[in-house]
Parts: sequence; structure tokens; C-alpha cells
Amino acid sequence: MNLDQYKNIYFVGIGGIGMSALSRYFNRKVNVLGYDKVQSDLCLQLESENIDIHYSDSEQNIPNEIKESIEETLVVYTPAIPEKNKELSYFRNNGYVVVKRSELLGKITENHFTIAVAGTHGKTTTSTMLAHILQHSEVDCTAFLGGISRNYNSNLILGTEKSIVVVEADEYDRSFLTLHPDIAVITSVDADHLDIYNTKESLVNAFTDFTNKIKSGGTLFLEENIDTTFIKREDISILQYSTSNTSHCRALHIVNEDYLMKFDVLFKEELLSSFKLCMGGEYNVRNALVAISVSKLLDIDNERIISSINTFKGINRRFETHISSEKLVFIDDYAHHPKEVTESILAVKKMYPNRHITVIFQPHLYSRTNDFSDEFARALSLSDRLIILEIYAARERSIEGVSSEMLLNKCTVADKRLSKLSAVVDGIVAKDIDILLTLGAGDISTIVSPIKSIFS
Repeated sequence: MNLDQYKNIYFVGIGGIGMSALSRYFNRKVNVLGYDKVQSDLCLQLESENIDIHYSDSEQNIPNEIKESIEETLVVYTPAIPEKNKELSYFRNNGYVVVKRSELLGKITENHFTIAVAGTHGKTTTSTMLAHILQHSEVDCTAFLGGISRNYNSNLILGTEKSIVVVEADEYDRSFLTLHPDIAVITSVDADHLDIYNTKESLVNAFTDFTNKIKSGGTLFLEENIDTTFIKREDISILQYSTSNTSHCRALHIVNEDYLMKFDVLFKEELLSSFKLCMGGEYNVRNALVAISVSKLLDIDNERIISSINTFKGINRRFETHISSEKLVFIDDYAHHPKEVTESILAVKKMYPNRHITVIFQPHLYSRTNDFSDEFARALSLSDRLIILEIYAARERSIEGVSSEMLLNKCTVADKRLSKLSAVVDGIVAKDIDILLTLGAGDISTIVSPIKSIFS
């Protein structure tokens, strides 16, 4: 795949968070077009950047300039696109070069110093923090992010042809195995995506394969609680990080104060003080800690690192506070795994002790709900009032016996109910809401603006 030979790049599923970042990256160089089934906010933004998108799956909608330029067109798709997609089938049957998103990302990073952030939780936050440190410190950086940075209102930071590349290394569908990083981060290795891996052991094996992709002489940053036995390398450096007293990189003196996480960092033997992070939760301190530690390895000035974290505005839908007052707090979070749900609710409890928490949760995928129903029930039972929406199926078909009602019945919260997404906003207006926490990775994001409008 010689990227220089293509005048057109056509994205099937262009509105995905990873696909849209790639389309923005190439839009400065070649003709970018695409298809998606929904005209999302991201798609509207891409259209405003002069990217041609249509929303009906039909080979008749593929522009003639693409049909007449087979050898000059690269087709990129996301694994979220079903195999029966008509446009994808057309491209495969008519001699086009068709690649997965992850293959294209791997090709881009080939000739760059690359930092890849992997992990079943925390990779979007960590990679976005790291990209902000580099950008704020005037380091030439290109970053492909899994969320919208509030500092840049984008999921892409664009550097030069020789920039350092920061990339989120996605374990889904083994996508991260296309990367060959100089520095890698693994934030967590918890069972997930069992629709792909079947067992946690298989998932761990994929992370072993990922560590084998690190360039010889490179560095792996590893959260301290992760068992290191899956790493089979002696030619890379391994630095552990945590909030304990035994790691190479430590967060110290953590205090939750004035809606900020305040902390210091000890990198090896060097102390950096007075960090103030706008995102709640000790888990976000750990995310910041490893971003800071990677920056220290890159010899970025301490004052610039501190200033970067203290000016970090957060990421859309990552523990994002929309309303904060004595009367009402409204926080929206992407949490869609039991561990993430637990950490998000506990972070709210610690930030706002003795206040009543209403959680609205949208389960994401039938398979994940089925695999972790007991774990989800324990996590959601930390709330004071619970509303569960219908399962967001995404790429899946329903599974018999798996439903939001099944999950609700396992939860021990006294005040609990089901709701349709379309009715949930009206349903909470009459409630005495103290703290509202919306959780999920599906289209629950569409109720954020209506909730803000009602309660602001």
C-alpha cells in the first residue's frame, strides 16, 4: 500500500471517531469522501470541512469520480460496518484496494516516532492528555484521538510530516497489532470484547502480541496492578506507574478539592508538584500520571508539563461536568464496562459526599451485557436512583434472554426503573434531582443537550 499513489480516499463508516480523525488527516492532501448511515454531529463537522458524505447505502450513491478511478482510490472501512453493506461489497467486487482503518493507521505511523496508548480502559483520556502536553509544549505532534479534545475541539491534532505521532491503540478486533510503537502504554487489561476474544486469556494473548510490536530498545509504561508475566521481551524497558509507593512513576498527595484533583508526581527520583486536573476520579489521576511520565521520558520541561495538565479542559463524554452547583450537578461519562461504571460512580461519591446520585445507564452491546450482567448490577447498585435504557445494539443482533429488564432485576437499588431513550428526559423533569450521572457509549449522548437546556 503506497499512499502516494491515491488521489481519492473513500471511507465506509466515515462518522466513527477513529475514521473521522483519519479523514481529517487526509483531507489536506487528497480528495476525501465517504458514507455513514447517520448524519451525526461529527459528520456535520466533516461536511463543514468540505468532505462529501452521503447517508444511504447504495452503490448508486458512490460518486462517478470514485467509480472511474479504481487504481487511484483507496477504500477504508471500520469493523463496525456489517459485511452485507452494499457499498463495501461493490468495492471488494470491483478491484479496489480495501483496507481496515487500523491498517491505514499502521501505515501512517510506519515512518514516525510513535507513542501508542493501549488498554481496556483509559486510553482515550491518556492519549488526549499526552497529545495536549506535547502540543502545549510546542513539540511537533500529530495525534489520532478516540474522543473530542475540548482544548482543540477535534479528535485530530495535526503536525508536520516529521512529527511524533500519538495514537490510541484499540484492542477491538486486534486493531492495535498493526502498530510498531517506539513507546507504548498499557493502562489496563480487563476482560472485554469477548464477542471477539471469547476468553480473557485470548485477550491477554493479544496484549502479548502488542508488546511484541514495540520496537527493540523501546519503552513500555505499565499500570502497576497489571501482571507482567504476559510480557515476553528483554530488549525493551518497562516502567510501572501507580498511586502506590512502589512504582517507578508515582502520583502522590492526591487531594480532591474545589472540583479538581490536586496531586504531585515522582518520576523516578524527581518530584513535580502542584498539578491540578479538571477531571474527577483517582483513575483519571493515573491517566494523567502516565501521560506526564511519557513526557518526562521525552525530556519535556517540567513547567511546561505542569502547565499542560493544569490547562487541560477534558474530553467530550469523559467524566464531563455540564452543570455544577449546590442545587444540581450533571456529569456525563462514556463508561460502558463494569469497571468504568464503578469508578465513575465512586468518583462522584467522593467528589460530592452525602448527596443523592441518579444514574441513567444505557447498556452497550447485547454480548457485553450478557458477559458482565452480574458485574454491571453490582456497579449500578452503587447509585441511589437508577434508570436503565434499552440496550444499544450497535453492530450486534439481540440475544435471547438478554435485556435491560434482566439487568435491572439484578440491581439492588430500591428506586429503579426502565425507560426508553425518547422518554427519559421528560421522565426526570418531575424528579427531585440532586446529582445526575449519565453513563454509556451509545446514543445516550443525544440527551445531554436537552438535559442541559432543562436544568441550566
